[in-house]
Amino acid sequence: MQNFKNHTRYYPLHHFILSPLTLIGVILSIVLLFSDYGLTEKIFFLVVALSVFLTSLVARMYATKNQDRTIRAELRLRYYILTGKRFETLENKLTMGQIVALRFASDEELLSLTEKAVNENISPKAIKESIKNWLVDEHRV
Repeated sequence: MQNFKNHTRYYPLHHFILSPLTLIGVILSIVLLFSDYGLTEKIFFLVVALSVFLTSLVARMYATKNQDRTIRAELRLRYYILTGKRFETLENKLTMGQIVALRFASDEELLSLTEKAVNENISPKAIKESIKNWLVDEHRV
């Protein structure tokens, strides 16, 4: 059962293998800058390490942005089904973090939590903590 305490998801290949390896590569390339290798080798190792590191960050950013667009579209549809009104009028008053947090609310809680988020500007964490009937999301990045 997914809830506020266990909803954080780690992707092992990214979080525990790729990210640490690229960070180690950057650190080693910086250490090499102060070694006896020639300047060309030092610059090459630094460029390769930074390229791999930045590639992993950019890939993660793309996935997160795509996920945000999907969540926004899902919430627009759910809100329209529940109210017959467009979500975009409220969407502009919410942060992306609040919208993501509202995604976990059940249909029974979505409207009241959306109204509370807009009127009281509650944090994404407070929104998630307020959810009684958690809508499970096993497919996020």
